[in-house]
Amino acid sequence: MRCRCNKQTLFPVLSDRHSHRLPRHEILRKKGLISLLFTGGKSLKGNFLRLVYLSHDAVRGGFASPPSVMFAVSKKTLPAAVMRNRVKRLMREAYRLEKPMLLSRLEDTGDRKAGEALSIVFLYTRRGSHIPSLPDFRREMNSALREMLLKAVSDRERE
Repeated sequence: MRCRCNKQTLFPVLSDRHSHRLPRHEILRKKGLISLLFTGGKSLKGNFLRLVYLSHDAVRGGFASPPSVMFAVSKKTLPAAVMRNRVKRLMREAYRLEKPMLLSRLEDTGDRKAGEALSIVFLYTRRGSHIPSLPDFRREMNSALREMLLKAVSDRERE
């Protein structure tokens, strides 16, 4: 005999599953946009993360797409590739979990115009062999994203 209930009622967590995704098209890969981001972007510094962001005209279509992101760790900061990959994986996971908060805040503020895109780079800046845990990355990323949104709103009000 088959169960007549769907997965949504059995597993309520699954209904929120798609909001916590980080699809490939949201990863920043265009060299021109990356160089523009580092030359003309605004920067915020945290304990062990540096956030660089830029609001620019969208290349594709006239709709507000989700922010494109990039995660970077330099060889100078962490010489071992295993450690760099672990830190990037932790940063991606922390962003993936904090992304719904960012998207809801962007919708609430109505800060972005039609055809405007947001690009963000997260840089790991702590030297040494101690790597922060996922909750530490989430806290740091949450505070950096909130500060970025506050700064973006205050910049808009000045214009």
